[in-house]
Amino acid sequence: MQHQEATETSPLLANPTAALPDPSLTPNSVPPSEIGATGHPNGDAKPAEDEESQTNGEDRGHQYEGMPDVKAKLWYIVPAIGIGIFLSAADQTIIVSCYGKIGSDLKSLENTSWIATAYFLTLSSFQPLYGKMSDIFGRKSCLLFGYAIFGLGCLWCGLARNMNELIAARAFAGIGGGGMTTVVSIILSDIVPLRERGTWQGIINIIYASGAGCGAPLAFLSVALVLKLPEQESSDWKTKLRRIDFLGAFLLVAAIFLLLLGLDRGSNDSWSAPITITSLCISFPLFLLFIVVELKLAAEPFAPGRIIFKRSLVACYLCNFFAFGGWMTVLFYIPLFYQAVDGFSATQAGVRLLPNVVAAVSGSLSGGLLMQRTGKYYWLTVLAYSTSTFGTLLIILCTGLVVNNTYGISVGLVMGGFCLGIGTTTTLIGLIANAAPEDQAIATACSYLFRSLGSVVVLSLTASVVQQSLKNQLREHLSGNDADDIVKRVRESLDYVKTLEPAVREAVRQCYASSTRNGFTFSLGIACCAMLASCKSKM
Repeated sequence: MQHQEATETSPLLANPTAALPDPSLTPNSVPPSEIGATGHPNGDAKPAEDEESQTNGEDRGHQYEGMPDVKAKLWYIVPAIGIGIFLSAADQTIIVSCYGKIGSDLKSLENTSWIATAYFLTLSSFQPLYGKMSDIFGRKSCLLFGYAIFGLGCLWCGLARNMNELIAARAFAGIGGGGMTTVVSIILSDIVPLRERGTWQGIINIIYASGAGCGAPLAFLSVALVLKLPEQESSDWKTKLRRIDFLGAFLLVAAIFLLLLGLDRGSNDSWSAPITITSLCISFPLFLLFIVVELKLAAEPFAPGRIIFKRSLVACYLCNFFAFGGWMTVLFYIPLFYQAVDGFSATQAGVRLLPNVVAAVSGSLSGGLLMQRTGKYYWLTVLAYSTSTFGTLLIILCTGLVVNNTYGISVGLVMGGFCLGIGTTTTLIGLIANAAPEDQAIATACSYLFRSLGSVVVLSLTASVVQQSLKNQLREHLSGNDADDIVKRVRESLDYVKTLEPAVREAVRQCYASSTRNGFTFSLGIACCAMLASCKSKM
């Protein structure tokens, strides 16, 4: 019998106790009760393309069954591990809605993208490390570490006296944030049967949407007291530390940081400045060196080539990269549009983002329930990312290209958020279903790596587009001896815009409208890339 690659239906419909199916049945017609122990409609145990990921029926059976004893306690385990998700959501929502006010108060509005990019820089670099470290040190220890670092980072943010201190604090908090999201997802994948995984991801996303009101110490105590998982093998700390790929992590952080620095200096200073050219020229060789280290040199790489470049996983990773990058950019610049163009306060801008949060949670839960019922995810993934792209297009049309309409923007946010929630869940299930059981933690962590990388890289690129466009349009529309001073000050603080003469103020607002819309247009192109990648997710 020929070995076959897993299809979209076989991983979700697996039943380790069932008899082998009739060979005449096609993959898309196999009922749940007739899938063999391996999860493949033909009863084969191993995909042919990747010998390293071959597993026996017993391993696959464990993946499909989860941990029944621990699963019985999920209803009080989930609140404990979900508090970190709760806090992370609140943190990101507050930053997105208030960064304009924060930047204005600190007289550094043009640098506010670093508040988000610094966080995502360390978040993206440490998320795959958490996947490896959770295998080495245990899930619980890594989750507690993430909570502790995130709590200290938030305290530092509150004590920051200027933009540089705030950016450093956000970067520190990102180290903990990477564990709060990644390890929770890995724990759920350990405990919950694969077919129910999407539903539980939806429940976690409800917690995500509920965000605010609890502190990091409560999260730490909840996990320490409630979460009980099987013990990891014991060994000394020095042995465990030697298994961590610190060189790969350093190269990734350095490469991303230099890329962001070059893009930032280019858009805010000059593309011909020495620091811009040097940063960009060094970042790309560092990315190549990082790939070489992960493929050839690292004893236990946190992003192994067999996982990153596996044909059945790479499309899901690309969906995560482009979808999160494009949508994060939309969410980041919508509040700026509301405040700079429509004159809303930071609170009013933040409230108008709430429908997106509710829609994203509803989409994630709906996607999980649909997959649990049907066992399929391919067409659901394609439809989700396609519709999300139309949501971004609607936002562009309603931010002045055709009409300036707040309700139209809200509809676009709901449409995009709901479909991104579905796509996030379906691609995660696709990754888990196609990864070997022993690679599940690392594959999950790498999915978060691509989400965060997409967010930080695309947000930085969009910030360059917006700032360069804003600078050019202000210089084009403003005249007089004080034009240069106005250009400088309106890019530093939104409060200054309110002090301008009515005619000048209107010109500045139109420049902000056009530049942010250019950013949304760039996001639309990124969303189209996610849509195309989703079409390749069926392997």
